[in-house]
Amino acid sequence: MASPLGIMNQTQTQLLELMALIQRLRAPDGCPWDRKQTRRDIGKYLLDESYEVLDALTENDPEHIQEELGDLLFQILFIAEISAEAGEFSLSDVMKGIREKMIRRHPHVFGDVKVESVQEVRDNWQEIKKRERNGAQRNQDPFSHIPRSLPALQRAQKITAAASRRGFDWPDANGALDKLKEELKELEEARIEGDAVKVQEEMGDLFFTLVNLSRFLNVDAEKAAAGAVDKFLRRWSFITQTLAARGRSPEEATPAELDLIWNEAKEKGR
Repeated sequence: MASPLGIMNQTQTQLLELMALIQRLRAPDGCPWDRKQTRRDIGKYLLDESYEVLDALTENDPEHIQEELGDLLFQILFIAEISAEAGEFSLSDVMKGIREKMIRRHPHVFGDVKVESVQEVRDNWQEIKKRERNGAQRNQDPFSHIPRSLPALQRAQKITAAASRRGFDWPDANGALDKLKEELKELEEARIEGDAVKVQEEMGDLFFTLVNLSRFLNVDAEKAAAGAVDKFLRRWSFITQTLAARGRSPEEATPAELDLIWNEAKEKGR
């Protein structure tokens, strides 16, 4: 088994070689496609790769996790290299900055702060973040720290939670339920009117209210929606397999037959 020092040296070597590879790709005689990329271009791939890492983690396949982490790391290093070329900051600056931040936000490990629970750790973390933002004199908008690129449901839940902490909220889940009924009625009215723009707006309001209700019920809206999609795919797979055993495809089945097999899938999934 390799020693910690040996592993560290190997990691440093691999990191340097990977950075050298990226620099070679970005060189004047390198790859035209890689040379053309901007940080915004790579940012799109960064999001895709992050989701692929999450998928691999869900599968719990070490080989797949390793591969996807490599893809994600490559995008991060690529962005750092573009920034270094522009003279803005280097990979070294990135690593130094995150190391200092983690030390600053773990005073119970690297300082003399005492904590008794995980919740205290979380509270301290949020308080330190708040002080950092104030120290940097950043925008005091309570939503400014919530990334715009988050999936819509996740972003909505974070925004409604931030609003709630400032007193803008219903007293309980009943308020959210009443609002949900109101939004559903408004969506139906827009549908009857045939106003496509209004329908989209009301659908958005309905989703937003559902997210608020999810927060009151201690449900992660993003996970709930993802779970519903996965459940649908499992049931659809059951339908296609059942029909295939009969020598048929979903396109050849009647709506009543599809509904019958769907209910069978529901029962098997209980």
